[in-house]
Amino acid sequence: MSAPRLLFLISEDWFFCSHRLPLAIAAREAGFHVTVATRVGKDAERIRAAGLELIPLHWSRRSTHPLRELAALREVIGVFRKVRPHIVHQVAIKPVLYGSVAARVTRVPIIINAVAGLGYVFASQDLKARMLRPILRAAFHLLLDRHNARLILQNRDDAEQFTRERIVDRSRVTLIRGSGVDPSRFTVVLEPEGPPLVVLPARMLRDKGVEEFVAAARTLLRDGIRARFALVGSPDPENLACIPETQLTEWQAEGVIEYWGWCNDMIPVFQQAHVVCLPSYREGLPKALIEAAACGRAIVTTDVPGCREVVTDGDNGLLVPARDADSLTRALRRLIEDAALRQAMGRRGRERAEQEFSMSRVIAETFALYRSAMNEAGDRVPPLTGAGVSATRAER
Repeated sequence: MSAPRLLFLISEDWFFCSHRLPLAIAAREAGFHVTVATRVGKDAERIRAAGLELIPLHWSRRSTHPLRELAALREVIGVFRKVRPHIVHQVAIKPVLYGSVAARVTRVPIIINAVAGLGYVFASQDLKARMLRPILRAAFHLLLDRHNARLILQNRDDAEQFTRERIVDRSRVTLIRGSGVDPSRFTVVLEPEGPPLVVLPARMLRDKGVEEFVAAARTLLRDGIRARFALVGSPDPENLACIPETQLTEWQAEGVIEYWGWCNDMIPVFQQAHVVCLPSYREGLPKALIEAAACGRAIVTTDVPGCREVVTDGDNGLLVPARDADSLTRALRRLIEDAALRQAMGRRGRERAEQEFSMSRVIAETFALYRSAMNEAGDRVPPLTGAGVSATRAER
């Protein structure tokens, strides 16, 4: 009997590699035939080297042109017809919406939708975002609330909102907190000597609180605080909240921040840092904060969905209101000036990363969801023949 076919549908190859590659490898080792459909940048060979089939897509996250979007939907339907997946695991809003349509057209037995965060449409106060919200809610309800669909959400706030607003029935929602980290890869080292370094690790978007971070840095430096402030990440032109490269270089020329750009390996970045800061407006569950905690670094972030799932105020970091540069300034000042406090918070963060956010836990919870859905699908999905077969078959 052939292996069950698992298709990952995801916007970008770099995001797949940073957030879902270990899960896909574990699925292949468990006996699935795994295919990845995504827009391809520089990580194609990394995906293929992991033993995964790769199908390049040509869509754009930013595009809203009706003809281009119709072509993108047709392309996704074509992929589904070619692969004939038994399970499709779709990550992020556009893959979830287009993939759900394609899955209905091609009669995919099991649909796993993962909304990593509600993003620009729900976080922004722009007129366009406010207009899109009711449309997106209606589309979610129509496409996601299906008998053969399951929805993965990453934080309790999003799970409560989806069920409270009756977008998806509670029985179809599973809370899996992020994509996980491997604590063994993240070595805790002593803080380096010199002025404290505060790092913001994220795509350079307004919704990540970059402008508030720069304002806080400007105030602290003006007040004579000895510290360094670094933006680590690149602009994302596909996102409507993108901060252009010219603005980032202007801030650097002003002497307010250091702009480091994209970094493939964040471990050395966190090991150099004294404080990690993400003043985002809304998140799913930010992997950068879990990695920072695994490196034993104190965190300053916002009291919003996703961020407060990682940080408890006064425990492993400090929480401040979103869009509030003054509160952010005070929190950063407190940790910059109090080495003992930030080191104690860093130790607590490491404990939480190990206990609550390990990659092994995320993979186990995802496989449990796969097995439950396979049990309900019955003979429409062939059994696994690799590792994990006993667990799957025993539950049928």
